[in-house]
Amino acid sequence: MKILVCVTSVPDTTTKITFTDNNTKLNKAGVQYITGPYDDYALARAVELKEQLGATITVLNVGEADAEPVIRKCLAIGADDAIRVNAEPADAYFVAENIAAIANENNYDLIMMGRESIDYNGGQVHGIVGEMLGIPSISPVMRLDINGNTAKIVREIEGGHEDLEASLPLVLGCQEPIAEWKIPNMRGIMTARTKPLKVVQPVSQETLTQVAAYEMPAPRGACKMIPADQAETLIQLLRTEAKVI
Repeated sequence: MKILVCVTSVPDTTTKITFTDNNTKLNKAGVQYITGPYDDYALARAVELKEQLGATITVLNVGEADAEPVIRKCLAIGADDAIRVNAEPADAYFVAENIAAIANENNYDLIMMGRESIDYNGGQVHGIVGEMLGIPSISPVMRLDINGNTAKIVREIEGGHEDLEASLPLVLGCQEPIAEWKIPNMRGIMTARTKPLKVVQPVSQETLTQVAAYEMPAPRGACKMIPADQAETLIQLLRTEAKVI
């Protein structure tokens, strides 16, 4: 079995971000990058499948050279090799087009990724990749078991979950609790240095969206503290200022 795990390199949630070029680009200076948390779940389940079924894992990232520490971490966790498409991930269509091009060349049985990245939270890439490849795309996947050429899947839906079966190949957008995150050990970190990381050029530069401007969230307003014995004052403020009642 051949598994392709697509990972994103995203700013750490504790990082304070700013913008450049008239608020149209992220200022990368001083930003700490991590693997997309949902991608971590996809990789962890892929490593479990590798141990169970003897699968091979290729990690794929569409990103520039500053993403390579994230890729090396994935190799340390258990991926066998990696591919980096040398381009800024401009939008979901651009990323999906490049993933589909790599997948077409290598005939993977499973293409796994997070249900969404935590920078743009679009949740579009897996669906576009499935459409481009002409194979089913399922998300968000909470459980995955493989029996021969059949995948048994539990997918989250509003108010519950859905049990599915589908034949390989598949594209899956993953989330917890599909697997527990894995932390690279020292042996993994050392071997990751020698695992192959292939850099390729994008198949095209086409994008379907353009950023007009980024804006920071509005600052929090002042907080008024009302004594516990002044319920009438609180009700009046909720009615006249907050206008929630």
